[in-house]
Amino acid sequence: MSLTLRKYIEPDFTAEQFVKAPNAVLEKAPADGVAPLTYHAMSIFPEYFKIDGKWLLAEESRMDCVPVYKDGKISVVEFRLLKKGDLVVCGRTENAEEGIYMYPNGFREEREDKDVFAFRQSRSRETAFSIDYDELYDILKHDKDHGKIVWVMGPAFAFDSDARNAFSKLVEAGYVDAVLAGNALATHDLEAAYLKTALGQDIYTQKSQPNGHYNHLDTINQVKYHGSIAEFIRKENIDNGIIYNLEKYNIPYVLGGSIRDDGPLPPVYGDVYEAQNAMRDQIRGATTVICMATMLHTIATGNMTPSFRVMPDGTVRQVYFYCVDISEFTVNKLSDRGSLSAKGIVTNVQDFIVTVAKGLKLL
Repeated sequence: MSLTLRKYIEPDFTAEQFVKAPNAVLEKAPADGVAPLTYHAMSIFPEYFKIDGKWLLAEESRMDCVPVYKDGKISVVEFRLLKKGDLVVCGRTENAEEGIYMYPNGFREEREDKDVFAFRQSRSRETAFSIDYDELYDILKHDKDHGKIVWVMGPAFAFDSDARNAFSKLVEAGYVDAVLAGNALATHDLEAAYLKTALGQDIYTQKSQPNGHYNHLDTINQVKYHGSIAEFIRKENIDNGIIYNLEKYNIPYVLGGSIRDDGPLPPVYGDVYEAQNAMRDQIRGATTVICMATMLHTIATGNMTPSFRVMPDGTVRQVYFYCVDISEFTVNKLSDRGSLSAKGIVTNVQDFIVTVAKGLKLL
């Protein structure tokens, strides 16, 4: 089984509704960070805007942002980054009436007919995920060479030796192009490599170690003593783990801080908007995003990931978005973005990552 990407079929702009549509209304932002009253808010789907008689696609989209016309292109800008005088597209309709067209069905996604009454329509612990795993293997194999794979990770991986090893194998094999996480994932992974514990518990036996509650703090302290994670790894002879392999293979990772962080580690972003900017920089170009056991980072990433990507050769392809969590609430919240753009798998993420590594013949 191999992956065949669905072909993107552009709207027929020779159709009457597009030919007769007016140009989109452009209004200047009245102040920095402030949009005109009738601004248009973006979605996760491809959106086109008629400017001077030509329909332009917003190529780097993000929901809950505004389209800005500049230098012949449509840029999608966060409200907080608007500058006074920016030409913002205005209008609240999306079917060409105001020169704005949202296009959710460009990939002609197949939708099965369902009975009005049927069992197990949502995704839960009882759902069979075998086909999802098989599809994911094909996606990862394809995007290893033809895309960008971004992983969004909670700290649960660092608490299990098999999960740490499985993800390390994925990094080594080229299935990881960027990681988005928080202080906890990096701290406990480095603690595991340094002291063989995570939050003071042995990463294999799960037995608490004497004074183990100091271990994560000792790890952070020692990293800060050496000045950087890279220097800590070198001088403390660290030779395993997620962060070790990300550093070894020069894979970028973004650690977004939270108000409850210990330490934190040197590369953690304390400013949430700097963290958001850094995360979005990695999401730009992403073709597959896999979010695992971190509700807040998952929701943040979901909000900045469109359902499509414009590739360097100009073709438009779909973005695969997975949410993996033991919590059905988290999975189904992200799946509400649309069946093409988000798929949920309800399971223990430690088991999930080991299964993926085995399915790719890495273990």
